[in-house]
Amino acid sequence: MNFKLVFNILGFLLMLTGVFMLAGIPFSLYYNDDDILVLFLSGLGTALLGFITWLITLKNLEKEFSKREGYLIVTLGWFLMSVFGAFPFFFSGYFTSFTDAFFETVSGFTTTGASILSDVEVLPHGLLFWRSMTHWIGGMGIIVLSIAIMPLLGIGGMQLFQAEVAGPSKDKLHPRVKETAKRLWAIYVLFTGTETLLLLFGGMNLFDSLCHSFGTLATGGFSTKNQSVAYYNSPFIEYVIIIFMLIGGTNFSLHYLALKGKLFRYFKDSEFRFYFGLVIFLIISSSLFLIIYNNQSVESSFRDTAFSVISVISSTGFATVDYQKWAPFFSEVFLIMLLLGACAGSTSGGVKMIRYQLLLKNSLLELKRLIHPQAVIPVRQNGKVVQTEIIAKVGAFVLLYLFIFGIGSVILAITGLDSTSAMGSVAACLANIGPGLDVTGPVSNYSSVTDLGKWVLSFIMLLGRLEIFTILILFSPSLWKK
Repeated sequence: MNFKLVFNILGFLLMLTGVFMLAGIPFSLYYNDDDILVLFLSGLGTALLGFITWLITLKNLEKEFSKREGYLIVTLGWFLMSVFGAFPFFFSGYFTSFTDAFFETVSGFTTTGASILSDVEVLPHGLLFWRSMTHWIGGMGIIVLSIAIMPLLGIGGMQLFQAEVAGPSKDKLHPRVKETAKRLWAIYVLFTGTETLLLLFGGMNLFDSLCHSFGTLATGGFSTKNQSVAYYNSPFIEYVIIIFMLIGGTNFSLHYLALKGKLFRYFKDSEFRFYFGLVIFLIISSSLFLIIYNNQSVESSFRDTAFSVISVISSTGFATVDYQKWAPFFSEVFLIMLLLGACAGSTSGGVKMIRYQLLLKNSLLELKRLIHPQAVIPVRQNGKVVQTEIIAKVGAFVLLYLFIFGIGSVILAITGLDSTSAMGSVAACLANIGPGLDVTGPVSNYSSVTDLGKWVLSFIMLLGRLEIFTILILFSPSLWKK
C-alpha cells in the first residue's frame, strides 16, 4: 500500500472541501448573517491542512497507483470530508453535538437528505448553502471531480473512478477517464443551471433555486424550508422538480448521448425502460387509488403521486405530501420502493434497477435451463451477453444489502425505535433517500434517534453511497497483503 500517495490525494481532497466551504460566505454577507466567521475559519483551516498534507507528501512521491489505494482513498476521502465538513455546523452553535453535525454532513455528502433539524429555517443562509452544497458535491462525487484535475498533477485517476462509480456497469464517455469526468461534470452543471433558471421563473429566489437544484440533481433532498417543496404550494415548481428528479435518477451516459442528438438511446437502454416503466406503473396505480378512494382531482392525484414515487425511487427525498396518510398499505409499498433505487450511472442510491433486472432475467432463464440442461442460455443486457461472474457479483451484492438492512434494523430497534421506524430508517439511509417511515417519515426527522443510532445510520449511509463493497473490502486481510 502506497500510504504516501494516499495521504497526498487525501490532502488534495481536503483542499477542495475547504474551498467549497467558503462558497456560502457571499450569501451570509448579502443576508447579514452571523455565520461568516465560522465558515471562513472552517474553510480556511480545512484547506490549509489539506495543502500542508499534500505539500509534505510531494517529495519523492511514487505515483504507482492500484485498486487498493483507490478503495482506501475513496473510503477515507468520504469520511474525512464528512468530519471536516461538520465543523461549520458544530462550531456555529446551531447543532447541539458533534454527532448531530456529523450525521447532517454525512447525510449531505452521501446525498441522503436525512436531517436531525426540527427547524431548518433557523439556520443562517451560509450554513444552509453549505448544507445543500454537500449534496451537489457528493452527487456526482468530489472524487470524480478530482479525477479531472489529478492528471494535471501527474497522477492517473482510473482506479479512483472504478472505486467511486461502483456497480455492474461503468460506462465511459471517453477513453480517457479525465475526459469522462469533465463531461460528467459539464452535464451536471448544465442541468443544475437549467433547473435553477426554471425555479427562478416559478417564483423562487436565487438562493432557494440554487439550493433546491443542488438537492434535485444530486437526488439529495435537503430543502431550505421546514415544509420542504410543499412550502411553495406551486404546481409549476413541483413539475420542474419532478422532471429533474427523474433526470437525476437516469444514467448520465444516456444524457450525454441525448445532448449529442441521440435521444432514442434512452428507450434503447433496457435498464431505463425498466426504470421508466416501473415509475409509470406506480404513478398510475397510486393516482387511480387517490382518485377513486380519496376523491382527489385527477391533476392533484397525478402530481402528488408522481412527486412522491419519483422522489423515493430516485432516492431524492423531497416531500410535498405525507404519503403514509393515503392508506395504511402505502407504508409497505414505499418501504419496498426504498429498497429499489434508480439507474446505475446516476446520482441516486439504492440497489439500482439493473441489478434487479439482471437477477430477474437470470431467474426466468433458469427455468429454461432446467428444461434444457445441455443448452447454453446466457443473460443478455442491451443485446450483449452478461458474464456469469457479473451475475454472481450482483447476487452477492443484493444478498449483502439485505443482510445489512436486517442487521441495521435490529440494532436501531434495540436503541428504542419501533420496528417500522427502524426498518424505514435503515432502508432510507442505506438507499440514500432520507425520509423513512413513521417517526422518521416524510414530515418528520431523525432528531429522536439516539446518538448510537445516528452513528450506526451514518456508517450505513456511507455503505450505501459507496455501494458496500468499497468499504467492506478494507476489512479483508487479502487487501493488505503484498
